[in-house]
Amino acid sequence: MSSIKVLYEDNHIIAVVKPAGLLTQGDRSGEESLMDEVKKYLKEKYKKPGMFFWGWFIDWIKPVQGIVLFGKTSKGASRLSEQFREHYYTKKLIMQLLLGSQKKIKG
Repeated sequence: MSSIKVLYEDNHIIAVVKPAGLLTQGDRSGEESLMDEVKKYLKEKYKKPGMFFWGWFIDWIKPVQGIVLFGKTSKGASRLSEQFREHYYTKKLIMQLLLGSQKKIKG
């Protein structure tokens, strides 16, 4: 299975560590990207042979290390997008990811 570090995953979202030096999303260079790695991880874990919904919300440039959130479903992507626009859960979610809590986030 892929070597990505998953910090949190549920039915709708996945949060992973983006190492410095790895592209978040593929470009013309053809280099492997975090998005490629996460797709590979999800296809292997859930035995998904084809395409599936995909959304991502925090972009980092290649030299930067950080946490990247991906929407695994249209519902997850939509809710993440709204929450980031409204700054609703952002601080609580990031703190839980950093602290390793798997508990549900309360408003």
